[in-house]
Amino acid sequence: MQEADREILIMRALEKSDEAIQTARLNLDNNLLSASQNRIYYGIFYAVNALAYKYNFITSKHGQLLSWFNKKFIHEDKVFDKELFKIYKYNFENRQKTDYDFIYKPIKEDLEISYRDALYFIECVKKYLQQ
Repeated sequence: MQEADREILIMRALEKSDEAIQTARLNLDNNLLSASQNRIYYGIFYAVNALAYKYNFITSKHGQLLSWFNKKFIHEDKVFDKELFKIYKYNFENRQKTDYDFIYKPIKEDLEISYRDALYFIECVKKYLQQ
């Protein structure tokens, strides 16, 4: 992949991350809890996609991206604290429950915490990418 193309993809992934997290806030404020959980996760997911583009890691599998982030940025390169992986994994699992388990219902107070955690996660990724 050409450097210019990679930079465009990184920028677009971060734009999508920002849009998703903004939508999560709007959904949370309007008690659309399942939609908020989905957008919280996707805010994180798109930020990690920006990292993946930087390192030419391409996958369409959410689980593979999660594992790659854990391996590369938590264990091998030790770029981020383990807490970021916990945030990512927690929201990955809750998004799956929210989207596919029709009995599961998100709790607003928990989503408020997840939202703040996602903002922190996204900010950490952006700071890293700006280096």
